[in-house]
Amino acid sequence: MSQGLSGKYAIVTGAAGGIGQSLVAKLRAEGVKVAATDISLTGVEAEALLAGDLCDPSFCDRLPQQAQEALGGLDIVINNAGIIRRGKITQASDEDYRLSMAVNVEAPFRLCRAAIPLMAKRGGGAIVNTASCWGLYPGPDHPIYVMSKAAIASLTQCLGRDHASQNIRVNAVCPNEVNTPMLRTGFSIRGLNPDQAISELNHSVPLGRIAEPEDIADVILFLASDQARYICGALVEVNGGKPVS
Repeated sequence: MSQGLSGKYAIVTGAAGGIGQSLVAKLRAEGVKVAATDISLTGVEAEALLAGDLCDPSFCDRLPQQAQEALGGLDIVINNAGIIRRGKITQASDEDYRLSMAVNVEAPFRLCRAAIPLMAKRGGGAIVNTASCWGLYPGPDHPIYVMSKAAIASLTQCLGRDHASQNIRVNAVCPNEVNTPMLRTGFSIRGLNPDQAISELNHSVPLGRIAEPEDIADVILFLASDQARYICGALVEVNGGKPVS
């Protein structure tokens, strides 16, 4: 069944990451013209490649307009980029806090603020944010991360209500662990073998495995599509049945 995405125009942030690459490929396969953005876009194929740093406020403020000009329109914004800083609050640095809030919270805020007027002029659109199960049910030793993802969850619910009358649907996907380079790098930094660590994590999930990027990307595509036309302000947990622990 067609998802009603063909002919639409989308921004995807974090397009070079595991979920981002899957998103870009799936959107384009559905007939969406995509503006991909990340610090480096090596190996990413899309209709527009808009490299830049989401920690730069001016880049974020300009990005929706740049994407619209490059593509010919803007119907979908997917705030997929994110970072994780682990450790207790007593181990957290000012830089950990600054980077996490800049990428996970301020960048989506700025992109939503700039994109919503453009979408309203086109008669509506869809914004999908990436929150986290950890932002809904905070787990241990990730205070900065859970705080940032809780902020995105709340922002999603607020914007979903505020802009529904403009036919702009704002929703969020809330994953648990996902088998991405970011997750694997985190294991390596802690001196763990990524393959072994993921194998152990798989046993903790009722469905038998942690998510692959495609599992999350498919839900994001659904939320961006006309099939989700009556879903607004939702926080969709995609966790294989595993609670935060």
